[in-house]
Amino acid sequence: MPRTIDEAFLALPLRQLADAALARARALGAEHADFRLESVRHARWSLRDARPAGTESTTTTGYAVRVVHGGSWGFAAGVDLTMDAAAKVAAQAVALAKLSARVTGAAGADERVELADEPSHGEQTWISSYETSPFEVPDAEKIELLADYSSRLLAGDGVSHVDTMLWAAQENKFYADTAGTVTTQQRVRLAPSLTATSVDAATGRFDTMRTLAPPVGRGWEYLTGTGWDWDDELARMPALLAEKMAAPSVTPGSLDLVIDPSNLWLTIHESIGHATELDRALGFEAAFAGTSFATFDQLGSLRYGSDIMQVTGDRTVEHGLATVGFDDDGVAAQSWDLVRDGVLVGYQTDRRIARRQGFDRSTGCAFADSPAHVPLQRMANVSLRPDPEGPATDGLIERVENGLYILGNGSWSIDMQRYNFQFTGQRAYLIRNGRLAGQVRDFAYQGNTTDFWGSMEAVGGPETYVLGGSFMCGKAQPDQTAAVSHGCPSALFRGVNVLNTAQEAALS
Repeated sequence: MPRTIDEAFLALPLRQLADAALARARALGAEHADFRLESVRHARWSLRDARPAGTESTTTTGYAVRVVHGGSWGFAAGVDLTMDAAAKVAAQAVALAKLSARVTGAAGADERVELADEPSHGEQTWISSYETSPFEVPDAEKIELLADYSSRLLAGDGVSHVDTMLWAAQENKFYADTAGTVTTQQRVRLAPSLTATSVDAATGRFDTMRTLAPPVGRGWEYLTGTGWDWDDELARMPALLAEKMAAPSVTPGSLDLVIDPSNLWLTIHESIGHATELDRALGFEAAFAGTSFATFDQLGSLRYGSDIMQVTGDRTVEHGLATVGFDDDGVAAQSWDLVRDGVLVGYQTDRRIARRQGFDRSTGCAFADSPAHVPLQRMANVSLRPDPEGPATDGLIERVENGLYILGNGSWSIDMQRYNFQFTGQRAYLIRNGRLAGQVRDFAYQGNTTDFWGSMEAVGGPETYVLGGSFMCGKAQPDQTAAVSHGCPSALFRGVNVLNTAQEAALS
């Protein structure tokens, strides 16, 4: 059955409100104006030991008008769905731009807001790739399936507790601007996770094992076997957790690492994704993640990693959490290179930053997480490409005499320049003479961005590639949250510093 835009959203006076707002903005002398009406649904279902523990559900509906007037931004938002109210919001946006122009004028011509060119796309409709919206599935059916998955884990030897969570979102967005682009979009995404906990009653020591299933731009079908083998993962987790509980503490030192996509996606997010946001590299943005060591003067020359490092920014990949048809600047989604042959060759941009830095076109990275918020430059799906002829993960492991194979993301820390970092994981296996030799505990790998990516000797083939990611990437003040995916293959890194976190904690 073909996917369609939510009828309740289409029933709103989308075009009438946009026409009223844009007409008022033009009449007041705006050089550019755009109108964005959104209805965003979020819901979470939580279970503890296979029993419901809570449900949250919110729907936010409203609209915003953004203008460029006198070389300055103006922005205002509203919830009254009448033509007069929309026109009034547009007038408020223009008034704010006039106020801001006093600051812009004092700062000089370099701070005038000008937007990179983008052709008019006319009227367009885009719907993300999914089969069934989770909001079309009765809550009772969702709880029944999640309880079944929880019960399977609880039945495993040594499993003391299971925490289960499903987070779902459906985002409807209507956009129109004075250049003639009019888009209607609908995105659906899911983030399921189950965490099993084992407790040693004699010592009180405990540990956890979480599913590796990534959040995805899919629908309910993801929970029933499309895109992930839940039966296999749930069946293996109790034994994996028992092995982790009995595992010895890691011996620290310089080790070779084979890192699974379920762990490496987060390192990509922190050390490449944030670092190649051009507003950070220019020092305009520092909230949540700091600025960036990958400054603009190094474009085309910075040795980011080894020659095999190929990284793309992508707003088009199927099932990506940051995938759209058009961004909140009216820019069509696209894919482009960020790192090519180990060298920094691109950034993530919106129309304002792209024009300021002399680029012909924005990469389409403007996004606001609600109708009440102004669009920001946000992260695309930033991904490390596989080697078309690369080996399977086992082939990478066979190249290692002394090292670790790391899976699943854990805690992390990175400095405010996206340079020095430390990452843990869900589990790690010793590698001895090309073979796995059992799990170890208390591990973390540490380094700086360019040394770490420079130590990457090999990447796996397409069969090792997985699209991981997060629902929770924060940016700006007031803060906004966006979902983003990061694809990558398994990869081999040589001579990475591995810490024993238990020993480090004892020393501190």
